[in-house]
Amino acid sequence: MNPELALNRKGVTLIELLVGLVISAIIVAGIYRVFVAQTRAYTVQDQVVDVQQNIRSAMELMLRDIRMAGYKSNINPVTLVTAIFPGDNAIVRSDAVKVEYQQAGNRNTVVYYRDANSQLIRQLYINGNLNSTDTVLQNLVPAPNAPNGLQFTYGVDGIVGLDTSQDGGMDDQNGDGVINDSDWVSAAAVNGGNLNIIAIRVSLSAGPPPGNPDTVNIVPRNLVSTVNLRNLCLIKNN
Repeated sequence: MNPELALNRKGVTLIELLVGLVISAIIVAGIYRVFVAQTRAYTVQDQVVDVQQNIRSAMELMLRDIRMAGYKSNINPVTLVTAIFPGDNAIVRSDAVKVEYQQAGNRNTVVYYRDANSQLIRQLYINGNLNSTDTVLQNLVPAPNAPNGLQFTYGVDGIVGLDTSQDGGMDDQNGDGVINDSDWVSAAAVNGGNLNIIAIRVSLSAGPPPGNPDTVNIVPRNLVSTVNLRNLCLIKNN
C-alpha cells in the first residue's frame, strides 16, 4: 500500500463547495425558467384550441337550426319587426335571429342572441312556451365583421310579391357583376325593404376567458359561415 495515498485525506474546500452550489443553482434556475415558459405556452395553446372548438360547435348548432327554418306548413320562418324574444325592447337587431320550423307535430321557435354578458344564448320555444335556455358560447368579442361578436346579414332576392324581380339567386346590390361582401343586407334594411331572404350569413367572434395574463394577447377567433334556406325563403313578418 502506498503510504502517500493512505495519508492523503484532503476533502473539498469551502470555496469549491460554494462554486458547486452556485453552478447547481444556475442549472436549476434555467430548468425552472424553461418549465415555466413551457407551461405558459401550453396554457395559451390549450385556450386557443378551446376557443376554436367552442366557436365551431356554436356555429354548427346555429346553422343546423337556420337550415330548418320554415320546415312544414303554417310556420313563420323569421320575425324581424317584432321583439326577438319576450322582454326584448329592440325592434330590429343585427345580433339576434329567430327561426321557426315544425318538428314532431310541434311548432319549434329557436332564438339566438347576444346577451348583456357577451354570451351567445339559445332559447327553444315549443308551441309558444319556453322549453330551454342554454349558453352556447361565452366571451363574444368585437370583430370587423361582427361589432358585437355576433352579426347576422342577409342575402335577398327581390321584393316579395314582384315575381319579375326574383330569379332564385342572391341580388347584386351594388351592380358590380359579382356577389361579394357588400351584397349582404343588414337586418334593418331587410325590415325596411320587405325583401325576400334566401340566405343568411353568420359572423361569430370569441376569445379566451378574461383574467388570465398569459392569454390576454391571444387574437380572438372569428368564423363566418353562410347558409342557404333550403325549405323556403324567409319573408318579413308584417
